[in-house]
Amino acid sequence: MSVVLIVEDELLELKFLKSIVAETLHPKDTILTCESGIQAVKLAKKYRPDIIVMDILIPEMDGLQALQEIKKFLPQACVIILSAYSDFSYAQTAIRLRVHEYLLKPIKPSVFKQIFHDLLTTVVACQVQADEEIAEPEINQIYFIEKSKKYIHDNFKQKLPLQLVSSYVFLNPQYFSRIFKKEVGVSYIDYVSKLKIEYACKLLETTNYPAYRISSECGFTDPSYFNRVFVQHMNMTPKVYRRKQLSESAENKGGVSY
Repeated sequence: MSVVLIVEDELLELKFLKSIVAETLHPKDTILTCESGIQAVKLAKKYRPDIIVMDILIPEMDGLQALQEIKKFLPQACVIILSAYSDFSYAQTAIRLRVHEYLLKPIKPSVFKQIFHDLLTTVVACQVQADEEIAEPEINQIYFIEKSKKYIHDNFKQKLPLQLVSSYVFLNPQYFSRIFKKEVGVSYIDYVSKLKIEYACKLLETTNYPAYRISSECGFTDPSYFNRVFVQHMNMTPKVYRRKQLSESAENKGGVSY
């Protein structure tokens, strides 16, 4: 969406400019108008227009002074200056303020329409580029995280340090850790630990493996560390978990029959 500010104190000239601008803009775009330099600065601060069409001889503060104030907080705004005088000092100031066009009145409708259309095209192209620059990193982040999650699910049964996974997706470990937590909602360590403990629970339920072997099967090199992580996730030791599962299984098998 583009915002255009027209600053002109002559009513007929203002209607003329607004009608041409309205023909070129899309329905979602916004046209703002005012008649003085001070009003122009206030509107520019509030609505941050992409394009400003500014007459020089306007009340309270002339157009170049108003533009000088606006450029302090909107340096990238595209500006068309309108003037009834071909004063060289005006033109010099306009150049210093990086005005895109300096038009002398009376302005032919076809000329103004073409110039405004070209300027609007440039603004829209810059907006699209800016949106793509914002969106692209986000898309890339999602791609890298999904790729890393697949790698984790395929390899969590072995020792899987963060540096190994981050290098797999060609990301700095600190950056990878940060975006992983942002996109997944939990830290990398918690995510991997959860997968390991879920697998450990499955082994405790379906095998007679001792705890040290289950620890190894899940990618832990230290059985005591495996035990601590298991307790953190399950609020009980592997031994107690297995006993509880066996007890529940026996109860289910020994249900009342008719």
